[in-house]
Amino acid sequence: MIRTALLSLLIALAGAGALAREAPPAADDPALEARLQKLSTELRCLVCQNETLADSRADLANDLRREIRDMMKAGKSDREITEFLVARYGDFVLYRPPVKSATLPLWGGPFALLALGVVVWFVLLKRRARRVAEPALTAEEQRLASDLLDSDTARKTP
Repeated sequence: MIRTALLSLLIALAGAGALAREAPPAADDPALEARLQKLSTELRCLVCQNETLADSRADLANDLRREIRDMMKAGKSDREITEFLVARYGDFVLYRPPVKSATLPLWGGPFALLALGVVVWFVLLKRRARRVAEPALTAEEQRLASDLLDSDTARKTP
């Protein structure tokens, strides 16, 4: 029984070793790879959406990095590559989209929400201050309170 288990484990490990692939070679051009890394940190992965293209391991991200590498080898500038990707995928591909009318809510929204929160907070504090403040006594209420205090004082003194 143990021999059979060990033999099947050995066969499985040998099969797994046959399926293993060789690691991809290091970059042919380190300067090009550094440029690719820098540019891909400024681009968003279209699958992950919250990761840069450099950080993503999605298949589309690998394809886009390969496409960018090919364009760099073809002599295109970073700006030309970025413009190509924006034309193809829209401003969403940029990790920091430009400020324009379509992206204005994206840039101004947090500040507008912060201002709205401050206004709401101020209004609530004003309402609370009005509720907590003691109302002034009328002349009749003051006379009645004085009479009650005087009668209480008279009862306590022997």
